[in-house]
Amino acid sequence: MSITIAVPRETASGERRVAIVPSVIKQLDKLGVTLRMQRGAGEAGGFTDDLYEGATLVDDTSALYDGADIVLRVQPPSVEEAGKLPEGSLLLGFLTPHEGDSRIKNLQKRRVSSFALELVPRITRAQGIDALSSQGNIAGYKCALMAAHLSPKLFPMLTTAAGTVRPARVVVVGAGVAGLQAIATAKRLGAIVEAYDVRAATKEQVESLGGKFIDTGVSAEGEGGYARELTDEEKAQQAEVLAQHIAQSDAVVTTAAIPGRPAPTIIDAETVQRMKAGSVIVDMAAETGGNCELTEAGKEVVAHGVTIAGPKNIPSMAATHASEMYARNLCNLLALLIKDGEIHLDWDDQVVADSCLTHDGEIRHAPTRERVEGGN
Repeated sequence: MSITIAVPRETASGERRVAIVPSVIKQLDKLGVTLRMQRGAGEAGGFTDDLYEGATLVDDTSALYDGADIVLRVQPPSVEEAGKLPEGSLLLGFLTPHEGDSRIKNLQKRRVSSFALELVPRITRAQGIDALSSQGNIAGYKCALMAAHLSPKLFPMLTTAAGTVRPARVVVVGAGVAGLQAIATAKRLGAIVEAYDVRAATKEQVESLGGKFIDTGVSAEGEGGYARELTDEEKAQQAEVLAQHIAQSDAVVTTAAIPGRPAPTIIDAETVQRMKAGSVIVDMAAETGGNCELTEAGKEVVAHGVTIAGPKNIPSMAATHASEMYARNLCNLLALLIKDGEIHLDWDDQVVADSCLTHDGEIRHAPTRERVEGGN
């Protein structure tokens, strides 16, 4: 009997992505699985039901989950949804392991083997599964475009009969996947781009994209390719140097984030006040508190003549391509979990072991287990 994969319609507000797109169905067929979709699951992303050839379409989650072996999602299920997942099934998706204890407890009760894409180790072998990077690429691209759209200035230099227009100056804070894409996009639009990251190793990457690296004298290399949190002294030194560059910029894109923790405040209100009227800040970290002190998630605010945008769920703004990339990430993970047409969880595989959140009634991710069980 073949494995049944169920893909529900996303219920989170504003979410337009879908976990599986038509172009990966052949890849699923090679794994020997049967695909079951909730009607309309892909419509917001541009994938109508008729495109899912070979998939079984059902109307509600009761029919969707009946006998399903694996559930694929983009956003984590609600507490109620987690309590309705098929007992003993597999769940793959973004599961925000740093929060949502009631949801995680329901996954335990249902003995669901859940795999959080946020926990996939950033090793070479797992690059095809790294959904944080695939979605970060899209977020960086979109934020650069957003900055260009909100700015009252043109990004490129233009030589016209009416005179020469000087290129805009853009500062990108954070040179991870999203930041590098923001740098590349702003540069392609013709802006003069400067960038900063606490990891000095990113200097070469920034410069390879045509950006100028801002050296603040602070380095904070962290584990797993992320930056560690800075000390108060380091933050003050960083802020002093960065503030000078930000004050001279026309647009700033901030992308600094620490997984599972509030976003570091990098631009304070005083720095915003020093910026030129008409300048723009696009804060990619708005949903986790923001890199700018004045950011309001989901809103555009104006302070001291500076527009500060705090967009939420940025990859969903490009739902078609974001879904396609995300679906390939999921298929690559499924290829590790399904062998010869059967579910096989190899706990000796680092990708499988590290990305597992819950299994067989236990929380396998140590930091989550300590938090949830410590709160009991």
